[in-house]
Amino acid sequence: MPRPDDHSDGPSTLPSPELNPLLNPILGQNMGRWAEVYFTSPPEKREQAVLDLLRGESRSVGQIAAAFPISRPAISKHLRQLHKARLAIPTRRGRHRFYRLNAEPLAAVDSWLERYRMLWAQNVSNLKWFVEQERAREMGKAAGKVPSKAPSKHK
Repeated sequence: MPRPDDHSDGPSTLPSPELNPLLNPILGQNMGRWAEVYFTSPPEKREQAVLDLLRGESRSVGQIAAAFPISRPAISKHLRQLHKARLAIPTRRGRHRFYRLNAEPLAAVDSWLERYRMLWAQNVSNLKWFVEQERAREMGKAAGKVPSKAPSKHK
């Protein structure tokens, strides 16, 4: 199977949504395709910079290329990758092609990742409590005190 960054003019290089049964139920069919592109070929720093540039307004390929010290064909390659990932939406105005940011896939992934942020926040909170308890116990030993056990609920 060709790599997602192979820009041949042949059929789509992305596997069909049916080939990704793990991502589609979690992220939805469109997000599953976005995740296939993103995780097989994460955006390079330059592609991230292009997304940052598109946050404010849509821009022509020429305007985007002028912001970077690389060739216009190289910028076009980055824009194709971002378009495949559905992060940049092209439109034509006369002879010029403009791109705008499509933040919907990012919002969907952010929503999905929120569950993991909450999990990690809870884990960090539990770790903090454990370290504080261990430190208190060690401080008690250093001071010659024997740490007392928690009072029993049974008499």
